[in-house]
Formats: sequence, structure tokens, C-alpha cells
Amino acid sequence: MSEKCEKCDGRGYNVVGTKKCPECKGEGKSKSVDLMKLSEKEVSNFLRNGSSCSKCKGKGELEMRDECMACSGKGAFYKCKVCGVAVDGLFNGEEVCPSCAKKQIVYKLDDSCDINEMDVGKLYHAVVRNIADFGVFVDLNSNMTGLIHSSNMKDKLEVGEAVIVNLKEIKQRGKMDLVPVKVKEYETIGLEKSLPVILTSELPNHVGRTLKVEGEIIQIKQTAGPTIFTIADETGQVSSAAFASAGERAYPEIESDMIVSAIGEITSRRDGIQLEIKGMKQLSGPREIDIRKRIESALDKRAEPHEIEFMVKSEVLEKLRPAMKEVAKVIRKAIITSTPILLRHHADADGMTAAVAIERAILPLIREVNGSDGEYHFYKRAPSKAPFYEVTDVVRDINYALEDVARHGQRMPLVVNVDNGSTLEDVPAMKQAQVYGIEMVVVDHHHPDAEVDQYLEAHVNPAHVGGDFGMTAGMLCTEVARMINPEVEAEIKHLPAVAAVGDRSEADEAKVYIDMVSDQYSLQDLKNIALALDFEAYWLKFNSGKGIIDDILNFGDTKIHKNLVKLLCEQANGMIGEQLEVCMSHVKSQELPNTAILNVLDVENYAHKFTFPAPGKTSGEVHDRICRKFEGKPIITIGYGPDFAVIRSKGVKMNIPVMVRELHDEIKGGGVNGGGHLVVGSIKFVEGMRSEVLSKLVEKVGSVDVE
Repeated sequence: MSEKCEKCDGRGYNVVGTKKCPECKGEGKSKSVDLMKLSEKEVSNFLRNGSSCSKCKGKGELEMRDECMACSGKGAFYKCKVCGVAVDGLFNGEEVCPSCAKKQIVYKLDDSCDINEMDVGKLYHAVVRNIADFGVFVDLNSNMTGLIHSSNMKDKLEVGEAVIVNLKEIKQRGKMDLVPVKVKEYETIGLEKSLPVILTSELPNHVGRTLKVEGEIIQIKQTAGPTIFTIADETGQVSSAAFASAGERAYPEIESDMIVSAIGEITSRRDGIQLEIKGMKQLSGPREIDIRKRIESALDKRAEPHEIEFMVKSEVLEKLRPAMKEVAKVIRKAIITSTPILLRHHADADGMTAAVAIERAILPLIREVNGSDGEYHFYKRAPSKAPFYEVTDVVRDINYALEDVARHGQRMPLVVNVDNGSTLEDVPAMKQAQVYGIEMVVVDHHHPDAEVDQYLEAHVNPAHVGGDFGMTAGMLCTEVARMINPEVEAEIKHLPAVAAVGDRSEADEAKVYIDMVSDQYSLQDLKNIALALDFEAYWLKFNSGKGIIDDILNFGDTKIHKNLVKLLCEQANGMIGEQLEVCMSHVKSQELPNTAILNVLDVENYAHKFTFPAPGKTSGEVHDRICRKFEGKPIITIGYGPDFAVIRSKGVKMNIPVMVRELHDEIKGGGVNGGGHLVVGSIKFVEGMRSEVLSKLVEKVGSVDVE
């Protein structure tokens, strides 16, 4: 079988330059034309455009060519089947070089081969299947059996014994006359059925035909019957079934991410088509490299995000566009390659709207690629209680991922972190994920630390372009979702407004997002939705609560949405009221040197525990009430427990991440860490150092500038 010369791309020559066409002097037009020899159409074309020069075909110039030295101008050459060197042609009827032709060649038939691939007089590997009185049956591959007649037997053979046979004759109805031979030295050449390679996107046009598919194994699933391999090429993917025996793994040497060649029959199934594998093998060397390049190049094009106009005019969004497109591209590529997506988000209104925006965009695409039940195998959403990716989270994620790899042959997931993932607190979890080759992207608005970027494929954060936390994760993710799948815009249009209200954003963009949906949702409606999300997030703990969250965000029955939000807000406000009635009388206030009013509350001893609202929410509600009481004044509220402090502020120019680092360095043995936004955040420390940490914290907040 000849191979196209790569040096000249099969032309037999290389273009080394151009020269002016001597016939038309570079004009591309013929100087004289016999109109009597032209058809009516050609005459019409000539009168309109003139006649092209026949020598240069209208180009006005000719190529200057040199014969390709690699293939001697043939454009193709033979390769020795044994050693792979180039040969001028067939040697004794075989594609071998003279050196290898001196050795005996024994063919090993691929499972795809049948009698048509065999030639009389050639040698083949076989295995004894069973023994009868009249001869020995041998398997030439898993689909083809031949007989060694007893008249051709000299030595006794045992079941399971490997033997080399000579095909002496092909009789009527494909029966073979085989003769066992002993060969001291030989070269084995694999032989497979010569079939055209068909792209997966074209397979529906070839139902009933036997053909070849080349691509990457992206999933292996063992059923009670066959083994299901999912093979992807540059145009799509196909489910491929191989059967060894019931429940037994077929082709155990084939693993995920391998490049393979699979031969089989295309059959029609209720939910699409399937390749019934007759033979499959791993590809390596130049063929593997070429297929991987083709797949990667096609993936890059298919994964390109959609070009959109943002829903609001924003300098920050425009500066973030390249990073947002990169996140969208990574997510789209994961969907196309059937890489599971794990969507992690902070368990509050902003984090939930951010995650749901992405969720609504990707689920239709996941179902399109992996079938109607694809979302149950290739997608999971999980809230994080802390506003960062905790080690608790990553351990769960890795454990579930490894189980899916073992059970379903899936790849490790792409982790999409939204409303968390930008700070040093995320690094320990990211390091664990990196050990297992888990890729990660982040869309966040917490103050970022540069160290996290080495663990990320892409990172969107307004602070990278001079923005601040007012551009919330819900706003950012809604725009990213539109880049992934523009068709979801209408249903997720209100999510940025809910996020803005839930995170109390004062950004100009927030006001526009809120106004944009004012015909459907009043400001109070948005506040109620945000509160309902926070309330349910507390009770859901580590569960996604998909159905409930969808109803709160009005993705289902509008009547249920209104009744549910109303009920949840009544319950939440009732519990907030009870909490504040208890703790407000225990708030201690003082004026700081910078004129800010500091309010502190021991939430461990003077607030209900293990119920809604949690310490952070309680501190926020106390802060809001005090801000209304001292409207226009700079306010700082600290809610503290045995080993933590929650900080809320208004009208104060703080930088909590910087304060945390300073406290960590200044208080030896304090174990201080934490972070958040510039003026809203939390701090952790060891319980025995609480007095020192809180005293130093108060000293720092009392020295910052106020607005």
C-alpha cells in the first residue's frame, strides 16, 4: 500500500517560485479566439469577461517546479511492512524491502478480516480451537475458523496451541485447506481489512455498511452485555459496542484517551447510530500524532464561543471579554469532548445565580452531545458553604470523580468555580485537584491573589482590569453563559439583577441590570428572590437543590414560584426578626479614631446557633439595621465567635485581604487567615488568640480612611 509523500503533499513536485506566463504576457487573457468553436454559453462569457489564457488558466503566471527528491517525482512511495523504510515498489509481490524479503512473513489477521484478505500460498498465525477425528479446527481471528485436515497433519496439536498455517487452497463456499508449517525465523505483519475511514458526522449515511473509524477513546462503559466505547474524531463522536462475553471487558488493552482505529458495521438505534466493532487497535507514531492534531484543531474551532454584545455597556466587561471568552471556550470544549463538568459555587444568592446561569447554558449542549440523559452522567452542581474552594470540597470531588472513572470509564472532570476560587484560601484544594490532572476555571469577584493562576486554565475577575466586587459573579456568569449558548438569554436575563440585589452591589452596571427586568420584577421582588435563595441555601447544605432553586428563580410554574418565594421570605424574615430581637441588645458600639462607628457582637453567646440566619448573615442583618439608624455615617460591624470574625462595613476604605496578611505576620501563633472583598470579609484564627487578634483588628479598622 503506497503512502502519500509528505514533502510534496502527493504532488511529486515542490513549487519554488512563479514566472510571467509567456503566452499572455502576464495578462491572463487569450490573445485570439475562434468564436466558431465556442458554445453559446462560452461566447456569452467571452463577450462579458473576455477569454482566459489556456496556458495559465487566467492567472497570468506559471509555477516554477522542482521534482520532489523524497519520492522521485512519484508523489507517493511504498513503505516496507516490516521495517518501515521507503521502497521503490513491490518486491516479489510484497510491500517489503529486499532485506526483509529474505525473511519469511507470517500474517496476523485483525478481527475485521475475512477470507477476502487472504491469499493462497501465504502464511498465517492461528490458534487451535478444537480437535475432531477428521482434523483440527483453528481460529485465524475471532470471526474466522479454518480446518487442518488430518491428511495434512504430521505432528499432534493441542487445544489452545499457537500454530502457523499455509493457505493451500480456498474451496467452494469459502472453505479453507490449511497446512501447518514450522518456520524458524519469520517476521509477523498485522493485516486488517482495507476500508475507507469515515468521519463520525457522516456515519448516519452508511447504516448497514462495514467501515473504519479513527479517533480518540473518550469513555469506556462496561454493561451486563457488551463494552461500550465512545470514539470521538474531529467532527463528533459515536457509541461503539464490542462483545467478548456477557459482562466481560472487551479489548482490555484499550484505555481512555488512546487513539484507535475501529472497524465495524454501522447499525441504527432508537436514540441514534452505533458502531458494532469487529476489530479495534491502538494507533501510535505519525498516525496518532496526525489524528490528535486534527481533533485538536477541529475542537478549537468548534469550541470558539459566540460573539455577543453585552447586556449592559460596561468598560469593565469589555476589558474582561478576552478572559470571559477563554472560560467559555474551555467549558464548550469540555462539553464537546464529553468531559464531565463539576460546577462549584458559593452557597448564597450571587453564587447560585452565577452557577444557574452557566447551568442553563450548558445542559442543552450536554444533552445534544451525550443524549437525553447526558446531564446525569456529565454534569454536577455542588454548593460550597465557604466563599472559597475548601479541602472538604475537593476531597469529595476527587472521590466522586475517581468512582466515575472506575465505574464508567469517564475522564476526570473540569471544575468550574464561580463566586469563589480567586484567593490563597483556594490554593490547598487546587493543589490536590492538580495532582489528579483536574482542570479548573474560575469566575469570581473576590479580591484575587496572583498565586492561584498557576492552577487555572482561565480566570475571570474584575480586579484584574481595575474593577471591583460590585461586578458580581452572577453578572459575569450570565454574560459568559451567553457566550457559551446565546439561546438562553431570555430565560436567564433576570439573574444578574437578583445577584446584584443579593450581593448589595452599588456598581453602575447593577442598576442597569435591575432596570432591564423592572417590567417583570420589582426591586422588592428581586430582594425576595435573593432572600429565598439564601434561606434555602442554608437548609440545603451541600445539596444543589436543583428543582427548588429553579422554582425560586422562576424557571418553572410562575404560580409555584410566587407562592414559594412568598412562603420562604415569611419564614426567613420571621427567623431573622427573632435573631435580631435577641442579639441587638448585646451589640456594643464605640466611635473609632477615624470617626467610624464600630459595632461588635459575640454571635457565639448572644445569637441562636445551628439555625438560620447563620453568623455571617446575622452580622449582616445587624449591620444593616445599624446603618439605617446612623444613615450617612461610616459604620463597621464585627460579629465574632470563638475562632472567627465576620466583618461588614459601609463608608470605610478598607482592604480586608491586606489586613488578613498583616495580622498573620504580626500575630505570631495566631493562625490568622481569611479574606473576601475589600470591605466585606471574614477572618479565622486559633481560639486561644482571639483577644489579641480582635484587638489588633479593631486597631487596624480604626486607622483606615473613611468616605
